[in-house]
Amino acid sequence: QVELVESGGGLVQAGGSLRLSCVASGDTFSMFHIGWSRQTPGKESKFVTAISWNGRDTYYEDSVKGRFTISRDNAKNTVYLQMNNLKPEDTAVYRCAAALLSRTYDSEMEYYDWGQGTQVTVSS
Repeated sequence: QVELVESGGGLVQAGGSLRLSCVASGDTFSMFHIGWSRQTPGKESKFVTAISWNGRDTYYEDSVKGRFTISRDNAKNTVYLQMNNLKPEDTAVYRCAAALLSRTYDSEMEYYDWGQGTQVTVSS
């Protein structure tokens, strides 16, 4: 089991940047892939990015490719989501979750124990 806490959200103007953090406690962090999803009220959650347990492989949903970068520091039990050139449609609650390293890192269905999330609001 691993517990995840997100932070770094806030209000930013379109074109701006934010860096989200997902900090883990519990079992060995390097045993898990980490993924991020986002959700706005009334809409289904969307799986936007993920990083493999060793950081060698990353996945990005088409709408964030070239703007978002996921990275991890296993020594700090932290995954980062750098979000650049933010757009109003990026407004959502962003949550992170873990998947066992034996599972497929880029499949949302493998992720569990989603965190409470951090709100990102992008104004136009």
